[in-house]
Amino acid sequence: MTDAPANTDRKAGLPAETGPNAGIGPQPQGLGLPSLAEIFDTLRRGDVGLATGILVILTLLILPMPPVMLDMFLAVSIVFSVMVLMTALFIQKPLEFSSFPTVLLIATMLRLGLNIASTRLILSNGHEGTAAAGNVIQSFGNLVMGGNYVIGIIVFAILVIVNFIVITKGSGRIAEVAARFTLDAMPGKQMAIDADLSAGLIDEAEARARRKNLEDESSFFGAMDGASKFVRGDAIAGLLITFINILGGIFIGVAQMELSFGEAANNYTLLTIGDGLVSQIPALIVSTAAGLLVSKAGVQGAADKALAEQFTGYPKALGMSSAVMVILAMLPGMPLIPFLGLAALTGYLAYAIGTKRKQEAQKAQVKKAIEEAPKPAPEPPITDALKMDELRIELGYALLPLINGKDQAGDMLTEQIKALRRQIASDLGVIMPPVRILDNIQLSSNDYTIKVKEVDAGRGTLYPNHFMVMDPAGGQVKLPGTHTTEPTFGLPATWVEAQYREDASLRGYTVVDPATVLATHLTETIKGNVAELLTYGDVQKLLKELKGEQAKLVDDLIPTHITVSGLQRVLQALLNERISIRDLGTILEGISEAAGFSRNTDTIAEHVRSRLARQICAANLAPGGYLPLISLSPQWEQAFLEAIVGEGDERQLAMQPSKLQEFVGLVRDRFEEAAQIGEVPVLLTSPQTRPFVRSIVERFRAHTTVMSQSEVHPKVKLKTVGSV
Repeated sequence: MTDAPANTDRKAGLPAETGPNAGIGPQPQGLGLPSLAEIFDTLRRGDVGLATGILVILTLLILPMPPVMLDMFLAVSIVFSVMVLMTALFIQKPLEFSSFPTVLLIATMLRLGLNIASTRLILSNGHEGTAAAGNVIQSFGNLVMGGNYVIGIIVFAILVIVNFIVITKGSGRIAEVAARFTLDAMPGKQMAIDADLSAGLIDEAEARARRKNLEDESSFFGAMDGASKFVRGDAIAGLLITFINILGGIFIGVAQMELSFGEAANNYTLLTIGDGLVSQIPALIVSTAAGLLVSKAGVQGAADKALAEQFTGYPKALGMSSAVMVILAMLPGMPLIPFLGLAALTGYLAYAIGTKRKQEAQKAQVKKAIEEAPKPAPEPPITDALKMDELRIELGYALLPLINGKDQAGDMLTEQIKALRRQIASDLGVIMPPVRILDNIQLSSNDYTIKVKEVDAGRGTLYPNHFMVMDPAGGQVKLPGTHTTEPTFGLPATWVEAQYREDASLRGYTVVDPATVLATHLTETIKGNVAELLTYGDVQKLLKELKGEQAKLVDDLIPTHITVSGLQRVLQALLNERISIRDLGTILEGISEAAGFSRNTDTIAEHVRSRLARQICAANLAPGGYLPLISLSPQWEQAFLEAIVGEGDERQLAMQPSKLQEFVGLVRDRFEEAAQIGEVPVLLTSPQTRPFVRSIVERFRAHTTVMSQSEVHPKVKLKTVGSV
């Protein structure tokens, strides 16, 4: 183990000091005086610089000051006041100069400090001459007094009156009223901001900015109300200091310095008035800036632009001013050149501004006309070609009065379609899609076409201002007119003029107007295609309308036992045979029962029909309250059962064509015989053969109802009118 080297510091591992200071230890750092650069860097900091300036101003109130330094500070006061005035002129809105109350206090303290410093110099050195308080005060005194101190006193008094009574008092009153109104309006403005935020007109960031601006505005005008008292007090103090300086100076000069009264009055008055002017001119400038600031509350933009815009907004005012000056110039004794010169200037401005306004108005009209000019319609997106109308009516140009006529008949078709939507909803339990009505120049003038999913589903011909007349017995109408065929049921009909309407009614004919003909055709077309119009979305809407226990049934049934698509196919099977699905709760109960033994939608639909037996029978009752029947004979029942091939859901009908033709002929004959005795019967079959019999009958008698024996309600009265 060896000792550490003698020349190495044991703590830091640095070489030990050698020389005269060896062994003394480390020297203290930062205990020396700061350099001049460090002092300037400290003063350049805003907070330190402001604090130093305030301390200097307070020092002026206590310590004496040489004339040279007083001149420098007086120059600073004048420049500072001019800078405040220019800032007040160029700002866009008062809140941009929110530090003005603080600036006003600093400027007031600076002028009062300079007043006290100059007073000390005037009273102590005034006997030496007019340069006792510096060159600035002497120059202002000589400039205003012109060798006569009475003139100086009067001018100074006028400046004080202007500053104290006119500018200061007016700006103080404006600041007071503005502060009061701003505070009173603050709750309402705050509520307006909250309302805009709640309505979504502004976001949270803009709401915070508005609240901050509202708080700043309230604080600013409140501070301006108090700061205006600084200007008022400064004017009063300047007036008192002036009189004290004059009286005190004359007393000191005569009593102590052994000057004559005239010499003392001249020296001390010149110095005092010069001092007062040097103080009052910056005070007048700052007061003017305060007045501009508080009176600019409702004006946006710099003062010059705002004033120029408002003065030149009415050229007629300038023109009237020019005329008044011309009249004044013509009065006896009035100087001609000044008034005529000003009249020419204002007249030229009125003409130039009026011409400019007219040009701007013309440009605005041209721009508006260009903007309002019809522009080429933008090319529709290609996806519009994929959109399809569920229901559409296309009219020839002669039929357009049915939808846009000027009289009541012009709205008849539209009103009937509205009523039809309600009727379909009540009769079949589905919401009919909107009907789009278009004109089609490719159609004949009196023709119309009904399209289902943009495929023709019916056509016809209408004659506006005519009536369709039909014989209930099916014969030809014996009236003059255009013979045609009724488009819905294919019966003979005749279009007659309006003058034959009463005659047709007296003869017992059925008289129908064109709008009703089209509405009836549309009704039967919809009923014949309602299954295709029931979409997946429509089924979902129907399910959402169910309430209470039925809604619980939907949750248990879908999608566990049947999907929405499967339910859609069941409902379409019912609508195909014009069975209302309005009683959706009973239908869902039947589906729930059938889903336990079959997943085939046709089988489920057959079971649901048996649950709707009361409804189906009620829809086919004769006026006498009974159900007319044409029953299928046992022979044909057996023939159909033998022709069914396949098992389960794969069953199909395989009957010979000749046998089918014989069956069709027999069915047609029996139903025609029933029609002759005034009956509209249903075809009654067994539950096993009903779907297959229906598939054949619907091809030649689509409106004929085919019922199974399980669909006959026990309480319904039956009447057999025939047998096949």
